Amino acid sequence: MRIILLGPPGAGKGTQSERIVQRFGIPQLSTGDMLRAAVAAGTPVGLEAKAVMEAGGLVSDRIVVGIVADRIEEPDARRGFILDGFPRTVAQAKALEAMLDGKGLTLSAVIELKVDETALVGRIERRAAETQARGQAVRKDDTPEVFKQRLEAYRAQTAPLSAYYAGTGMLETIDGMQPIDKVTADLMAVLEPHEEPVAS
Repeated sequence: MRIILLGPPGAGKGTQSERIVQRFGIPQLSTGDMLRAAVAAGTPVGLEAKAVMEAGGLVSDRIVVGIVADRIEEPDARRGFILDGFPRTVAQAKALEAMLDGKGLTLSAVIELKVDETALVGRIERRAAETQARGQAVRKDDTPEVFKQRLEAYRAQTAPLSAYYAGTGMLETIDGMQPIDKVTADLMAVLEPHEEPVAS
């Protein structure tokens, strides 16, 4: 089962990913974690990424897809994985598909958690106000201003993925504003038909 979860910051992807991991026993793959692990392990693609980062450059789509390609060969990902934070652009989505195709694999599901962005901003504003009321400092990432910037970046870069995957007929949307357990139930209803039997 190979899954992509889409949705803006604050949509609950992290919470739902944890529940999918527990239910299906497949790893959640974060490109940031994979990149750091590849650099630390000194793999060929990790060394390439390290050289780019040390020069102050952005790691290319080709390198990121290479790191994903290496990671999904590891035993824990044989039955599938959840991709977190990747792909971020349509170009990355196409590169991912080409890489999977080369391994004889396809995506099982692309699921978007649909949320009301105005309500999300309100939620962040309330959380920041409650933190300040307790006399605690608000983390920079948790300020409404930074959150709005992250939402804008998501809309500009990643939101076109919804249209792309809708065009391929793969996109499933779930109302992310529902109670957390209801979102989980809807996710499981989409994913359970894709569950692969455990090899004996």
